[in-house]
Amino acid sequence: MTLTKENYQERLIDKKISRYLGVFGAISLNGPKYCGKTWTSLNHVASVAYITDVETKEIAQINPKYIFKEEQPQLIDEWQIVPEIWDAVRHECDMDTNKGKFILTGSTTLSKEEQKKVYHSGAGRIAKIEMYPMSLYESNESTGDVSLTDLLNNTVKCGYVKKVELRELAKYIVRGGWPANINTKEEDIDLIPKSYIESILDKDINEDGKQRERNKMLLIMRSLARNESTLVRISTLLKDIAENETNDELVKNRATVTDYIDALDRLHLLANQDGFSINYRSSSRVGKTSKRHFVDPSITCACLNLTIDKLLSDLNTFGLLFEALVERDLRIYIDYLDGNLYHFRDNTSGDEVDAIIEFKDGSYGAIEIKLSSKGIEEAKKSLTTFYKHVKVKPKFMAIIIGYYEAIIKDPETNIYILPITSLKP
Repeated sequence: MTLTKENYQERLIDKKISRYLGVFGAISLNGPKYCGKTWTSLNHVASVAYITDVETKEIAQINPKYIFKEEQPQLIDEWQIVPEIWDAVRHECDMDTNKGKFILTGSTTLSKEEQKKVYHSGAGRIAKIEMYPMSLYESNESTGDVSLTDLLNNTVKCGYVKKVELRELAKYIVRGGWPANINTKEEDIDLIPKSYIESILDKDINEDGKQRERNKMLLIMRSLARNESTLVRISTLLKDIAENETNDELVKNRATVTDYIDALDRLHLLANQDGFSINYRSSSRVGKTSKRHFVDPSITCACLNLTIDKLLSDLNTFGLLFEALVERDLRIYIDYLDGNLYHFRDNTSGDEVDAIIEFKDGSYGAIEIKLSSKGIEEAKKSLTTFYKHVKVKPKFMAIIIGYYEAIIKDPETNIYILPITSLKP
């Protein structure tokens, strides 16, 4: 018997969790707060221990084994509050060959001081899985007519699909993929992301015991938001902060910015997109800078106080955040398939591709992202240039559009063109 919550909506990661529980003694499910880790875990366990409960925490601090229960799998929620739990779980997994004993959930990674309390990596016993907010497919806003596997195997069925209006796309961006926000009324969809930001600033940034200034973190988060979906460096963020704030003394050195960004990374709030390494003319010219993303575009909107109407009146910003939305979903989909998401840029020529999805076997697809059909010709040019110069050719090329009503394969270039609301793993 599992402890599934009423009205639980199945997530893509459910199948991965089931598979890993059959292979490892325990799994560690990590991700940002409110993305659904606890609810999803309850769908797979027979018992639970909440370390946020004061009494349970105190018992675990005396001896973590005291919180272990006979009914397994057991969820240990927010285990990182008592870091010693990790080694106790690892030891329990070593006692026999039984699989699927524990699920550990955590919304922050351990600080350097806390890491000293963990003596073993758990390799081979505890598998780590990253969880993200909901994709459009998981929230039933993508039909799933086209899968990444279909694209890879060239089995896409072309045809007309329902066109999603720009206002609806803007809503998906502002609302985000937070499970508790999916069915919120349109006029209130910004409340949960804004509350999330307040929680980060008031408490979460200091969870590792290091005190950071609220205003400095707010400045840095706003700068990251202004540079969403770009290849901006730390030095550029510093300049951006100085140019956009009246008091440029608040953040004045690289070390401060790096530390504050590391704090956001510990909270699983950043999901940067690494550069793709491939033989493209000369590998030394291929850019390695990561494309910067918050884990969900709604965080960007909350930082900059963006609304649906503001996005509709600023199509440039709308386009960047639509790219962030698509790449959030691509990350979730390719992670489900045990692959990786990258971007590509040649530093010399400026040739670039918005998204490279690499499958488990090393094959890959190249994807451009455009808000509307007006960008299709430009996207075709980028992809065909990439295809011409790269030695290992992509298995497919695609253009993902926001406002579009068909799934087609361009007869001249063999590039697929499809709306984001038709995609699934």
